[in-house]
Amino acid sequence: MATAAEPAVVEKPAAVPPPPAAVMKPEEPPLASATTHNMGPVKEVVPPVLPEKPVAAAHKNPDHPQLSTAPKPSLDRDIALAKIEDEKRTSFIKAWEESEKSKVENKAQKQLAEVLSWENTKKASFEAKLKKVEEELEKKKAEYAEKMKNKAALVHKEAEEKRSVAVSKRNQEILKIEEAAAKLRASGQVPKKALLGCLG
Repeated sequence: MATAAEPAVVEKPAAVPPPPAAVMKPEEPPLASATTHNMGPVKEVVPPVLPEKPVAAAHKNPDHPQLSTAPKPSLDRDIALAKIEDEKRTSFIKAWEESEKSKVENKAQKQLAEVLSWENTKKASFEAKLKKVEEELEKKKAEYAEKMKNKAALVHKEAEEKRSVAVSKRNQEILKIEEAAAKLRASGQVPKKALLGCLG
């Protein structure tokens, strides 16, 4: 039992902690429930539309870098350099083509000249051989003709000798006949052999 000398102790009420968040209903936020009860019919809340991020930015792949659509300052310079390189390459190819064609043409002309020279050499050789054969034939022909002329001369000489012998023999026989006839005339006789031959 407390005495009158002891002062009275007044106990302060303990601070009441706020209710835990788990106690609140998750389905109905406090503001939503207040709006429902205080603001009449419920309007559907449309969430704000956020700008979509480019897919390429969301999926960056270091192995396949995506080209930016924004024009780069060096793009025109790269195009000009590529055009110059293409022109240089085209010019080099054209020069190479002309050089190779020139080599082929020179080689073909050299081969054609060699063929023509070979043909002319062969023709000259054949013509020289033909001329030599013709000369030999002409020489042989002349020799043969000379032989034939000599033989003809010998035959003519022999014929003349035979003709001379025949004429001489004829003349001698005629002379004998004439002498015999003169004797017969002188003697008045008739040749028996001749008469028998004529009469018989």
